Amino acid sequence: MNWIELDIFTTSEGIEPLTGSLLGMGINGFVIKDAADFEEFLNDKSVNWDYIDDDLMGLKDCETTVTVYLPENGQGLENLEAIKAELRALKARDADKRFGRLEYELKNVKEEDWANNWKQYFKPLTVGEKLLIKPSWETVPEDEKRTVLEIDPASSFGTGQHNTTQLCLELIEKHLHKDDTLLDLGCGSGILSIAAILLGAQSVKAVDIDQNSVKIARENAEKNRIPKEIYSAYCGNIIEDENLVRQLGCGYQVVCANIVADVLIAMSKRFRPFIADNGTLIISGIIDSRKDEVLDTIKAAGFELIEVSEKEDWVAAAFRAL
Repeated sequence: MNWIELDIFTTSEGIEPLTGSLLGMGINGFVIKDAADFEEFLNDKSVNWDYIDDDLMGLKDCETTVTVYLPENGQGLENLEAIKAELRALKARDADKRFGRLEYELKNVKEEDWANNWKQYFKPLTVGEKLLIKPSWETVPEDEKRTVLEIDPASSFGTGQHNTTQLCLELIEKHLHKDDTLLDLGCGSGILSIAAILLGAQSVKAVDIDQNSVKIARENAEKNRIPKEIYSAYCGNIIEDENLVRQLGCGYQVVCANIVADVLIAMSKRFRPFIADNGTLIISGIIDSRKDEVLDTIKAAGFELIEVSEKEDWVAAAFRAL
C-alpha cells in the first residue's frame, strides 16, 4: 500500500489539542517535530556532545510540525477531509492564535492529483437493509430493489466508505419513521440528511462549520431530486452561534451528529433543546477508546442510551430524549 505524508503546522501549545483531535479520529500514529524540545535538549547540562549533525541543528529553528501518514485510497481521502474539517474547527476555537497557522501540506503527492484520482476508490456500496450508495458516474441495474442514494463528495467528508458513516446510516434507517423531521449536525457531503429524506423523512436541516460542505450538501440534495422546500443547509457553529441555534428551531424527531468525540462532548448540552420529547439522538465518529466518556456525557445531558453499534474500532449510538 502507498502512503501519503501529511504535515500539519502548529505551535508547541497546539500539539496537545491537535494530536488529541487526531486520536479522536482514530489516527494513532504521528511524528512530532518541535523546536522547543530541541532547545531543551541543547540546554541539557547533564549531557556533553562533541558534535551535532547539521540536519539536527536545523530543528532548532523549525516550525512545530505534526506529521501523519494516510493510505493512498478511499479511506485515506476520507481521513484527509476529516482532518481538514477538524483543522477548521480548531481554528474557530483558537481566537488567540495560540495553536499557530494550522495549515497542512502533502509531501509526496499533489492534492489535486489525489482528488482527481479518487473516483477509482469509490464504487457502489450497500449499507443496512435499504440503501445503495453510488457516485453519479456509476450505474445500477434497472431492477435494483434498494433505495439509491447518489453522492459525489468532492471535497467534503462523506462517501459512505467510512465505518462511522455506515454506522450512522444504519441507525438512521432503524430509528427514523416516515414523516419525521431530522437535523444533521456536521453534515459534510450531506449523505446522512439526504439518506433521511430518501428513507421517508418529511424534511431535514443540515449544518456544517464549513461553507464548502454546505454548498456540496445542497448540490448532492439536488442530484437526488430533493426539493429545496424540504432540504435546508446552513453554515455555522452551533456551540457559539445563538442566532443559528434559534434559526434551526426545535422539535425534531431525530438529530444526528457524525463528528469526533471532543466535538460531540462540546455539543452535548446543545442536543436536548433541538429534540422533541422521546425523540432520537444518533451520534457517531467515536473511536472505541473514547466510547464510555462520550456516552456518559450524552446520558448526563438528558438522554437514555437505547443502542450501541460498533464496527472495527468505531462506535455509534442511539439515545432517547428524556
